[in-house]
Parts: sequence; C-alpha cells; structure tokens
Amino acid sequence: MDPIARNLASALIAIGAAVLAGAAAAETRDRLHIVGSSTVYPYTNAVADRFAQAGRFLRPDIESTGTGGGFERFCVGSGLNTPDITGASRPMRLEEWEACRANGVWPITEVPIGYDGLTLAVSKSSPDTFSLTLKDLYTALAAQVPVDGALVDNPHKAWSDVRPDLPDAPISVIGPPATSGTRDSFVELALHVGCRHYGALVRLEASDPAAWQAVCSTIRTDGAYIEAGEDDEAIVADIEKAPHTLGIMGYGYLFEHEATLKGVPIEGVTPDFGTISTLDYPLARPLFIYLKNQHASAIPGMSEFVREYVSGMDPSGYLFALGLVPYFEFVDFEQVAGDAIDGRPMRPPTH
Repeated sequence: MDPIARNLASALIAIGAAVLAGAAAAETRDRLHIVGSSTVYPYTNAVADRFAQAGRFLRPDIESTGTGGGFERFCVGSGLNTPDITGASRPMRLEEWEACRANGVWPITEVPIGYDGLTLAVSKSSPDTFSLTLKDLYTALAAQVPVDGALVDNPHKAWSDVRPDLPDAPISVIGPPATSGTRDSFVELALHVGCRHYGALVRLEASDPAAWQAVCSTIRTDGAYIEAGEDDEAIVADIEKAPHTLGIMGYGYLFEHEATLKGVPIEGVTPDFGTISTLDYPLARPLFIYLKNQHASAIPGMSEFVREYVSGMDPSGYLFALGLVPYFEFVDFEQVAGDAIDGRPMRPPTH
C-alpha cells in the first residue's frame, strides 16, 4: 500500500473508532440527570447530597430549568440523553402527559413530595407594611383592569392607587418568568381568583371564557412586574437590597432567609408551616417529582435515589428543616411513599 493510501486508511480507522466510542458513551451514563422547578430544586439538591454521602453512587446532575422547561425536556423521549426525573411546582398538564406518551415516555410515576406556599416577601429593612388581598394582586399586576366600567391598560403606579390604605410606594414586584411553575401557580391562585372580584370580569368569564382567560392571566409589562430568571436566590438578593420591592418565591426561600425577609399576609393569613399544611394560606400548592420508570434499570441508583427522597420528605424527615411543608391532613404519606418506591404509573391528568 502506498504512503497516501496507508495514511488515508489510518485516518478512516481513527474516525471510525471515535464514532464507535461516541456511540458507546451515548449508551452509558454513570449518574442521574434531574431537571425542573426552581422551587423543588433546593430539596432535590439536599436529597442528592445525602444520596452521594452514602458512597454507593455518584451525585446526580441537577438543573433548575423551571417546571415547563423540565417537562419539555423530560417528555422529549426516553434514552440516556434525556432526563430521568423532573421536579414541578404544579401538576403535569394533559398536553404534557400526551407529549410524553407520544414520544414513548411511559410509564411515569407522579410523586407529590409536600406542600409549598407561594409567598410574597419584602425586605425586613423596608419601611412599607403590606397586607394584600387577591383582588389587590390582580389590580396591581394584571395588564388590563376594569376602571369605571371599562377594561383599560393598568393605570396604577403606586400601591395606594390600588387601595388607599396600602403604602404610597411604587408597584414593584420581582417574579418568575413564563416557563416557571411558580408563575403558573401565581396566575391560577392569585390573579384568577382576584379577577373574579370584579363583577364585569365574572360576566366575561360566563360569556367568553377565552377572552376572560387572556385578560385574567396576562401580567403587565410596563416595568411594575420585573421578570426574573429561574433562580429564586436571585430574587431574594434583589429584594434584600430594594426596600420598596416585593418578590414572589416559594416558601422554602422565605424560610431560609427569614433573618432578612418578611412574608406578606394574603387575605389576612401569614405563610408558615401551619397555614400551608392545612391549606388555609390562599397560595398554598403541592410540589412534585416525576419519574421516568423506563430508566430505573438503566441508570445506576435511580431506585435508591427515590427511596432517599421518600425518607427526606417524611413528616419527620430532613427536608422539613429546609422549608418543605410535609403532608399532615390531606394525604396518606405511606401510600405516596409506596407508590413512589414501587413506580406506580400515574393516571392521566384531567386538564
């Protein structure tokens, strides 16, 4: 073989070996890959730390992608280039479940891990004293509101414009982006309920549900609502140095930063372990992880990680100390734990 042919053959062999090595690498993974909600993220991180400390398995790779982004990546398909678990601060929607099924992602186990309170917080250094209603939140933050019988672009600049006995301070709220389950929960639990305090909008819901959905779900974009990323710690840092600004975050972040932040009562109820666990706090919500059961036998330690998560979310477990509110009255914990460990397939969402 002449030198040119020999060099060409060697190059082709090297390229082929690289391709085969890459294919082999794509078929193996030595640790779990977890995506999803920024609210669930700190709890999953704590579980991952405990899981890795045992020494049997490597610490999972965990990304805070937001609930919507997590479902999108989780449902794109099965295989070792896709996530094994996603965290969510709202239940999986029917269209997400259908996307998973269409892409061969099945069975899936839904694991409710505990409750969270969607909280509004302000710096303890703030001179402002807030106690808000759900109507206040809609009136302050919706893109359009009724004024003198007409639906107009939100004209309110200060909280005292919303209600005279609120602080005469600019409306300034830092909150999550549209991909976040926290944003979805805020729209559903706060804006939609607050919207129904206006008779004209109640009538609109009855006559034109699609128009009502648009009006009562759209947050203003004129600067009063400041859209943050998926990092709730960044929201905490921003409001700690901005005394007139409120932040929207999961209760775990307020709990962790209680030395510098104070929670805002909603409908006269202050967020704490008791009011969230009994669902007396109006913005209480369940949190979830979703398991791709096809990966249980392919990824080292998946079933052991689920068992570690279950031990952490037990009402006497260590996640309680991080701000996760365990189930007390409304959920059979033993049933939840058993379904998680056994990988019981979830039922289709209802909407």
